Amino acid sequence: MAQRPTVPSDTEYRPLKQIKMSQSFHPETNQNRPKVPWRPQSLHNKIQTRRPLFTSAELHALKTGMHCTMYQSMGAHPDEVNGIKGTRFAVWAPNAQEVCVICDRNHWKHGENYLHSSDAGVWSGFLPEVGQGDAYKFSLRGQNGEFFEKSDPYAFYSELRPKTASIVYDIENFPWQDQQWLRKRQETNWHNEPVSIYEVHLGSWKRPKDGRQFFSYRELAKELVDYVHQMGYTHIQLMPVTEHPFDGSWGYQTTGYFAPTSRFGTPHDLMYFVDYCHQAGVGVLFDWVPGHFPTDGHSLGRFDGTCLYEHADPRKGFHPDWGTYIFNYGRNEVRDFLLSSAHFWIDKYHFDGLRVDAVASMLYLDYSREEGEWVPNPSGGRENLEAIQFLKDANISLHGAYPGILTIAEESTSWGGVSHPVYNGGLGFSMKWDMGWMNDTLRYMHFDPIYRSHHQGELSFRMIYAFTENFVLPLSHDEVVHGKRSLLSQMPGDLWQQFANLRLLYGYQYTMPGKKLLFMGGELAQWTEWNHDNELDWKLIGHEKHDGIRRLIGDLNYLYRTEKSLYETDFSQEGFSWLQCDDSKNSVFAFQRNSTEVEEHVIVIANFTPVPREGYRIGVPKAGYYHEIINSDAKIYGGSNMGNAGGVYSEKISSHGKNDSITLNLPPLALLIMKPVAAPQKKIKPDTK
Repeated sequence: MAQRPTVPSDTEYRPLKQIKMSQSFHPETNQNRPKVPWRPQSLHNKIQTRRPLFTSAELHALKTGMHCTMYQSMGAHPDEVNGIKGTRFAVWAPNAQEVCVICDRNHWKHGENYLHSSDAGVWSGFLPEVGQGDAYKFSLRGQNGEFFEKSDPYAFYSELRPKTASIVYDIENFPWQDQQWLRKRQETNWHNEPVSIYEVHLGSWKRPKDGRQFFSYRELAKELVDYVHQMGYTHIQLMPVTEHPFDGSWGYQTTGYFAPTSRFGTPHDLMYFVDYCHQAGVGVLFDWVPGHFPTDGHSLGRFDGTCLYEHADPRKGFHPDWGTYIFNYGRNEVRDFLLSSAHFWIDKYHFDGLRVDAVASMLYLDYSREEGEWVPNPSGGRENLEAIQFLKDANISLHGAYPGILTIAEESTSWGGVSHPVYNGGLGFSMKWDMGWMNDTLRYMHFDPIYRSHHQGELSFRMIYAFTENFVLPLSHDEVVHGKRSLLSQMPGDLWQQFANLRLLYGYQYTMPGKKLLFMGGELAQWTEWNHDNELDWKLIGHEKHDGIRRLIGDLNYLYRTEKSLYETDFSQEGFSWLQCDDSKNSVFAFQRNSTEVEEHVIVIANFTPVPREGYRIGVPKAGYYHEIINSDAKIYGGSNMGNAGGVYSEKISSHGKNDSITLNLPPLALLIMKPVAAPQKKIKPDTK
């Protein structure tokens, strides 16, 4: 690649014609924006004048916020015009005086290959002899004559950091083989199906031993799918794989809203990853970040010399916690950009849905701000009305275009109706992370068991609101970073109690109403918190207690996927009832999970102390034999192997408002799952006479 020169100074630049800016030009509305003459090379000029790159309908859609697939026209698209191969470019920069494509072909010089402007503020043109794999940027001259070199906001591929150029890439014609999965997805109502999500950061799940920093998407597909099958998960959730300059942001400071990170390969390599997962029956969710973007100079910030994608007022356009810009959701072109990004990953990459990051920061104008640091909405309130409408529009358009996908909100407040339909006043998400469950449960688990009797309500409180939203119960990456330590290290007590508490935590998560999510490494019972620069502690495999945790997760996933009462009514009050929630003296909880079929249910009993409880009576809804299908204290999980010899018969003794009851031995720091089944036949002693 040729050496890229620095941006030319004003004295080096000799425009063909000086553009006089109109005194009445308004950057925010684009009114009276001056026309810039078309100044391409002669060959370029002939091609451009014979074929318009945008229809009037497309340009109108961009201006009015009605277009969700702008990626079909914007950005860089390999093309052939009049028998000449090249690439057509288009970029939105309404306040620029001029825009050029800079690349190897023109030695990265401004002024060699100009783009043509339109009334919609879109600059476009065809550049011959530039094609697949060629790096490029847009060089813009702002209103004050200053130059900006910017990556393409709609780029499909980018250079590996620390380089920042975009790369021409034809994403079409991938040989997809997942048609069966997509047909099934379209017909699936995930509310009534098991959803168990393995959250993965691809850069630190596993790392090669051959000197490379990362495995490729294709390599990870095979290893990860095999492992997910072994563990029994239904879905993988990828932490952001959009292009980002800083590894330490974990992908949450995105510069490429249409470009998968080149750390792990090409766009087609990521398509292979998703296709491979689908053929193996594993769904793939995409972590999407429409709440903010980084301030890196090559990115979206002050794109044409003005605040184009972000608000000009820092009280609305700058995020104090993360040092990032906030999108201007009230601007139609910005809405189109984000809506198109959301559609793009499902349309072109076949992802099964979006986990939307930091929704709370979008909903509130005063999020993480003190009084006087934010601007109220026109009604004087703190709600970001433009962001709210954007989220509603995104969910309506996505679910309308792609039946069967999931949109999942990471929303940490008590905002009502996040997962309710828009026509019922909600935001339209399929599901919402239950951050309250996560916080209350982990806080309770942090207590030494001797003090848990004083905090019984912290676990039982959840059922007051459990069915107000369609909840996912998350134990995510956020709980094992920034000094919080790993989940195992957060558990109190000695070594045995730490492992027992962790097994109890996982059992409790899998039996409470709600879909499930666990961050990678949790199943290994890592001692150290997650570090994005290192792979997981795979060396723990082979250690008895750690293997016990991994085996328990696999069995819980299997049970969750096969036991209807544990998933079919996750979002329905009819799917849950307390049997015992006020025994604070013994820190015992017991509840019933029901399927849609009246007779199908399981009984869950949890002992949150290290004291065994022998002869503990629990009321049951019907008489019969109750099989012990999971005991987190079993020896195969690393426990003490205290239990109930496989099951117990009920007795005609009233308890907990039921006519029948069972008497159980409750192991220490353990959870039992009991299911009524046909009584096992008694073994007949053979006649030896």
